[in-house]
Amino acid sequence: MVATKKMQNKIASVARDVLFAPVYLYQGHKIKRDTVRLPEPNGERHGQVQLNNANSSAANTSKDNTQQTLNLMVVGDSAAAGVGSQTQQEALVGNLIPILTQQPVIQSAFHTLNWSLQATTGHTSFDILRRLYVLPAPSQPIDVMVLSVGVNDTTSNVSVHQWQQQIENIIAIAQRKFGVRELIFLSLPPMAQMPAIPAPLSNFVGAKASILDNTLQQICAAHDSVTYMATDFARMIDEHSNGTPIDIRVMFASDGFHPSSLMYGYWAQQLAELIVDLLDSPAAKLNSTTF
Repeated sequence: MVATKKMQNKIASVARDVLFAPVYLYQGHKIKRDTVRLPEPNGERHGQVQLNNANSSAANTSKDNTQQTLNLMVVGDSAAAGVGSQTQQEALVGNLIPILTQQPVIQSAFHTLNWSLQATTGHTSFDILRRLYVLPAPSQPIDVMVLSVGVNDTTSNVSVHQWQQQIENIIAIAQRKFGVRELIFLSLPPMAQMPAIPAPLSNFVGAKASILDNTLQQICAAHDSVTYMATDFARMIDEHSNGTPIDIRVMFASDGFHPSSLMYGYWAQQLAELIVDLLDSPAAKLNSTTF
């Protein structure tokens, strides 16, 4: 009975999509024609930060030199690149680094934070995989790699099978070539709520994004040291609104598609919390002694 109902719902969904196909095509073409193309923000894409911790003198004399430096790499698409903000300081990485450097867990375990950003507008999972193949292997293992991927796979109508295979390959090369200790995949954004995408196309795109996002969750759960970060967009709105209704468009850039600087700030806060939790876990501490 349940299986029959699911099948009926699926048939109804397919029939609805076939019926609305001309509308989807028209709205998709209109978005591509009318949407403002925002540039990637200017600013540094790599850097090194000295951490002012109380144990720096002891750390400098430690024999465990590999653990003194926290190596962070952010990889991905336009959201990782910070499109929607004016400068990299207002983007995801620009907000993330200062938050991380103020965390006691980070300060007590490391004396230096090395970070790099490898992201390009329009990149799909295939493009990101190709980029990881081309990049040179790092001189030290990457402690934390953060990946923003999926929006362009959704709009490019990448099949679930292709998506799954490419995510698996990204995990493999990240762990083998880059020695990644903690790999974090950011959840896909709420594409159905993007102001730039009108209904009914927003429902269609949102449903496709949800399918890819659910697949991503399953893949992450099947791998050790791979974490899916369910970005809490409702929390972002609650924290910003302080109990009063707000227009969700403040969370998006002028193109109605990319995050605004405001959203990047809240997003970075949530990501920093997850990174600290992962690095402070007993398993992470154990793994850090094996390199």
